Amino acid sequence: MKSDMSADRFIDFQNEDYTDASRTLIHHERPPSPVPTCVSMKSDMSVDRFIDFQNEDYTDASRGQMQEWDPDAVSDPFTKSQQEDLKHIFQVLEEKIITFVKNELKTFKRMLSPDYQENFESKEDEESEVREGALKMALHFLRNMKLKDLADKLQQNELDIVCQTELKRNLKNKYQSVFEGIRKQGRSALLDKVYTEVYITEGGSGKVNEEHEVRQIELKSKRPAGQETSIKCSDIFKPLPGQDKSIRSVVTKGVAGIGKTVSVQKFILDWAEGKENQDIHFIFPLLFRELNLMREKQLSLMDLLHHFFTEIKQSTFPSQGKCKVLFICDGLDECRLQLDFQNNESLTDVTEVTSLDVLLTNVIKGKLLPSALLWITSRPAAANQIPPECVDRVTEVQGFNDPQKEEYFRKRISDQNLASRVVSHIKLSRSLHIMCHIPVFCWIAATVLAVILGSSGGGQIPKTLTEMYTYFLIFQTKQRSLKFENVHDLDPQWNQKVIFGLGKLAYEQLEKGNLIFYEQDLKESGIDVREAAVCSGICSQIFQEESGLYQGKVFCFVHLSIQEYLAALYALLMLIMKRKDLISPKQALRKGFQLWERRSVHKSMIILHKSAMDKALEHEDGRFDLFLRFLLGLSLESNQTLLHGLLQRGQNQMGNEETISYIKEKIGRAHV
Repeated sequence: MKSDMSADRFIDFQNEDYTDASRTLIHHERPPSPVPTCVSMKSDMSVDRFIDFQNEDYTDASRGQMQEWDPDAVSDPFTKSQQEDLKHIFQVLEEKIITFVKNELKTFKRMLSPDYQENFESKEDEESEVREGALKMALHFLRNMKLKDLADKLQQNELDIVCQTELKRNLKNKYQSVFEGIRKQGRSALLDKVYTEVYITEGGSGKVNEEHEVRQIELKSKRPAGQETSIKCSDIFKPLPGQDKSIRSVVTKGVAGIGKTVSVQKFILDWAEGKENQDIHFIFPLLFRELNLMREKQLSLMDLLHHFFTEIKQSTFPSQGKCKVLFICDGLDECRLQLDFQNNESLTDVTEVTSLDVLLTNVIKGKLLPSALLWITSRPAAANQIPPECVDRVTEVQGFNDPQKEEYFRKRISDQNLASRVVSHIKLSRSLHIMCHIPVFCWIAATVLAVILGSSGGGQIPKTLTEMYTYFLIFQTKQRSLKFENVHDLDPQWNQKVIFGLGKLAYEQLEKGNLIFYEQDLKESGIDVREAAVCSGICSQIFQEESGLYQGKVFCFVHLSIQEYLAALYALLMLIMKRKDLISPKQALRKGFQLWERRSVHKSMIILHKSAMDKALEHEDGRFDLFLRFLLGLSLESNQTLLHGLLQRGQNQMGNEETISYIKEKIGRAHV
C-alpha cells in the first residue's frame, strides 16, 4: 500500500495557484481485471481516477490545528477574497478525505486478515457511494501492485457484506409487521409495538406427550411457577450460567398457536435490525409448509438457498463455512417429507444435487455445513422425529403467563377500561383463563369480548370454549354479510354452502391428522379449489389461503382448535340436516337410518355422542378430544339458540343426560 508508482500523479489542494488546467483529471489505462459493476451497482467510470495524498507533507500536528469547516463562516464572495475562502474550504476538505480514506484502509486491512469472519459486519446505506469509491481505489492500486489475489479476496469479502446487508433489509421488510388472523386480509401492526414476550423454558422430555394439546395446557396451568428454567427468545443459542457447552441445534416445542412462529419472527427481526445476535452472519428461515411443495425436486443445498434467498447468489461465505449461518426450520409438524435419518446417505458437499429429504436430514445431523446453527420448531407430537443425538437444547414455548395475558389484552384493546373488563371476565372462567395461555386464543377472546362488552345493548357473555367459538363464527359471518351483501341485521346471514364446505374439509383433514392442506388434499375431499378461495375470502379470519414461494397454494385454518370446532359443527349439521351420522360404524349407520323416520333426533344424537366418545378414546394422540368437547357443547340449548339461523330448527333435548351416563361408564372402565 506504500508504492511510489503514483508519486508523480496527484492533485495538490493546498496549492493556491490551482488553475483550470491543473484540474484536468489524469487517466490511466484500465488494469487487466477491471472492477465489476456488481460492487458499485453504478458504473466503472471512476475506477481510473484517483487522488494521491501520499506525497503531501501533512503531519498529525498540522491536522490537529485544522479548524472545522463552518459553511456559515464563508462571507459574501463579493466582500471577501474568494481565494482565501477556497484555501480554507480545501484545507478542511483534504482533512476529511484523508481521515475517511485512512479509516477505509483500516477496514480493508481487517477484511483481509485471517480472522476476518469475527469482524464480519454489514454497513448502513449512509455514505455507501463514497465507500464504493474508496473500495475501487483500493482495488485499483492492489492490482497495479500485482496483488491480484489480495484484490480479489477484498472484492469478494466486500460483496459478502453487500449480500448480508441486502438479506437483512429483505428480512426486516418481511418480518417487521405482524398480522392477526389472515395475512392477506388481517390488520397489520409493527411487531415491535405489539409484541408480547412469551414464556419459554429450557428442557423437556424426548418422549411424545399423547395428551391433547389443550389438556397439556390445562396440566401446565396447575404446575407451580419456578419449576423450570426460563430463557429469553434472543438467548436461544447462548449457554445458561454454569454451562460451558456450545449449542449448535435447538428444538423448540409448543402447542398450536402458542407463539412459536411469532417468537421466530421476533428473533429474525432483532437480528436484521442489528439489535441481537450479531455474531450470526446469515439467517435463513425455511418453512416446512413451503418446503413440502419442493419435495419432488432434486437440488443442492446452495440451490435451495439461492431459490429462497436470491440476494446471496454472489456470496461465497455460506458455501465455504467461513461464517456463522443459522437455519430456522419452522413447523416440523407440517412436514410431509419422510426425513429418513437412518437410511438416507451421508452428504458433505453443499453443491451436490440430491433429494430435499436427504439435504434436510444431513443438515440436521450436522454432516452438511457442520458449522451452521439449526433451530427447529414443532408441535410436541412431531418433535420426536429428530434423533436426540442431533439436538443440543430442547426448549418449550409455554405461551402467556398471567401478567403477559393482561399485557396482551391491554395492547390489543386501545380502550383501557374495556380491556380491564375483558381481563376481569377471562379470570372468572377457568376454561377461558387456561386457554388464554395460547396467544391465538387471546386474539379470538379479544375479538369476541371487545364487541360484546363494548356494545351498549349488552348480550350474553360467553363463558365456555364452545360459546366463545360460536360467537367468533357468528362475528365472522356477520362481517361477511356487511362486506359482501351490505346486510346490517343483527342475526348472521348464514351461508350454509360456505359453512358446510369448511366443515367438511375440517373433519376429513382432522381424521388424517393434517393441519395444512394443498390443492390435492382439497380435491380428495371433494372441494373445488375455487370454492376454497371463496371461503378464504369470506371467512377471512377462519380459513386462509397462502401462495408459496415456489409453486402451488397452501390452505389452513387459523388455529387447530378452529378446525376442531368446525369439524364438530359439521358432524352435528350432517346429522340434523342431512340425516347422516359421520362417526358411527357402517353397520350401525345402515340400521339407524333405515329407522330414521321412526326414531327421534334425541336417539340419533345419543348414538353420535357415544360414537364420538369411542373415537376419541381410540386415538391416543388426543386428536378428537377437543372435537368431542365441542360436539357435546354444541348440543346444549344455549348454543343451539345461537346457531338457530344455521340449524333452521330447534333441537332442545339432545340426549345429554344419557351421554353423561355413557361418559361416566367409560371413565369407570378405564380405572378398573
